[in-house]
Amino acid sequence: VSDSIETCLLMLCIMVMCVVPLLVVDIGFLGLRGIHVLPVLPGWLVASGVLYMLLLASSISEKCERVPALVNSMAFGEGTEQARQQTVDYITSSAAGFYIRGMRLTTSVVVKALYVCFILVAGLLTRLVSTNESIGWR
Repeated sequence: VSDSIETCLLMLCIMVMCVVPLLVVDIGFLGLRGIHVLPVLPGWLVASGVLYMLLLASSISEKCERVPALVNSMAFGEGTEQARQQTVDYITSSAAGFYIRGMRLTTSVVVKALYVCFILVAGLLTRLVSTNESIGWR
């Protein structure tokens, strides 16, 4: 079951990385008039929903990083220091978190993917504006 979920989540990420630049190009060609924004609105809603889902999933990994410090700060009574240290070592070595195809999903990974997507959007917008100016569109 987890392989299927990982594959679906990976495909959603790839879809968003491809759809967002195309939506920007569509808006660039159609203009920002109210009637032309409505056809691309569902795409923006899906892309923002997937981005929100990725940020929530990455927050799971961020929370799992703090568990060893929490367990280490707890007092379980006299003579339990060694057992507590073994538990903390086990939690640390298990590297719990949200994984997609063996890669841990963290907030920094999501932000880097978003950065790449924005670079693509900026490149497409630059190309679109330069093409429109050479044709004479406004």
